[in-house]
Amino acid sequence: MRTKAGKLSMALILTGVLLAGCGNSGNNAGSGSASGESSAAPSAGASAAATAAPAAGEKVKIVFSQGADQTDGTKKLVEAFEAQHPDIDVEVREFPNDSSQMHDQLLTILSGQSSEIDVVNLDVTWPAEFAQAGFLLPLDRYIEQDGIDTNEYLKGGIEAGYYNGQQWAFPRYNNAGLLYYRTDLVKKVPTTWDELLKQAEELKGKGGTKYGFVTQGKQYEGLAVGFTELVNAYGGQIIDDQGNVVVNSPEALKGLKKLIEIQTSKAVPSNLNTFTEKETLTAFIEGDAVFARHWPALYAQANDAKVSKVVGKVGIAPLPAGDARSAAALGGWLGAISKYSKHPKEAWEFLKFLISEQGEKIVAINNTQTPTYLKLFDDPEVQKASPLFASRDFVNGLGSAVPRTITPQYAKISGLIQVEVSKAIAGQQTAEQALANLETQIKAAVSQ
Repeated sequence: MRTKAGKLSMALILTGVLLAGCGNSGNNAGSGSASGESSAAPSAGASAAATAAPAAGEKVKIVFSQGADQTDGTKKLVEAFEAQHPDIDVEVREFPNDSSQMHDQLLTILSGQSSEIDVVNLDVTWPAEFAQAGFLLPLDRYIEQDGIDTNEYLKGGIEAGYYNGQQWAFPRYNNAGLLYYRTDLVKKVPTTWDELLKQAEELKGKGGTKYGFVTQGKQYEGLAVGFTELVNAYGGQIIDDQGNVVVNSPEALKGLKKLIEIQTSKAVPSNLNTFTEKETLTAFIEGDAVFARHWPALYAQANDAKVSKVVGKVGIAPLPAGDARSAAALGGWLGAISKYSKHPKEAWEFLKFLISEQGEKIVAINNTQTPTYLKLFDDPEVQKASPLFASRDFVNGLGSAVPRTITPQYAKISGLIQVEVSKAIAGQQTAEQALANLETQIKAAVSQ
């Protein structure tokens, strides 16, 4: 499934069909391909309670959990679904927009085998963890019986929901890292990390700037993301498709060495090890940086005259390439069905609507969350909702998205990466030592 999706997704990009993905833990809206009533039987592994059918003429209520939505997008999404399915009521259960808090609350509910939630919103790094724990229904049977074509969606989003040979979650909206640059200073957009570093050093100080390049350097998830991007750019991986720990490879070493070179160069702030997304954004919109690595959300703020000093001078491009490719870490949210749902058939109908062309369009227009359904990027109304959705540079940047390591132990592995990479950047150990340590530690983590 993933290989087929990947080939077609790349073909679509090359032929000009737009794709993209942006979104955060805030406005959690939906996506999908609406169709008629599903005839799919509950997937193997569903509980006995999940197979219970409602009495004739009885309305079924399902509960959809997500982060709090500050827009009216979710309300319109639910209204549109209920208009097409008058026999199903959808209750939206809002969770904190703090991803960690939401994660912990969902784990508490699902580990108790509670049926109080039917359709659940998952961060891109959660599906493998929740699937291994037995909290989710596999979607393959539903996908096959209703003819959902995974090739029509962002490749990285599909892969993020795929684990151990099965599809557990479907991408609702995704984002990925992008390169931002000052159009008044940059004459030729760098396409490799070497070119970026060279230009960043040469252009530093031009046009009132203080820094050539800003990115996320603090010891937190953002540093693990940067490591993932550079390792993949130079042809490496952390864990391969067969589950083997392959972080200690020549390719990964090239990526880590380049990350260290960049984050210790004269082009970056001396206190880059304190930079998160917030500090990166501030430096760029204040006009202090020539280049910045950030998520799609920066674009709107950089072009808002109320807060930005660089309005009209902002360009975007895919992240630079290493020896192998351009690689941007995938972000965003996916929809899944709880194994403990008493109404899996109705839950699938709602999830199917979330990932439909109609459902994702509602979210794109009302929440400006980037859809994962490829055809929507040719839709004039979607393009009008955000200039990014009509930008080929944005499309190409999203096309390079790679999922963060797909493993139930992602949170633990991310923490290990943050510590070892921080030590290497600080000169407390060599890149070789960092990867050797990570190999040992990650193998221990995945064997637990």
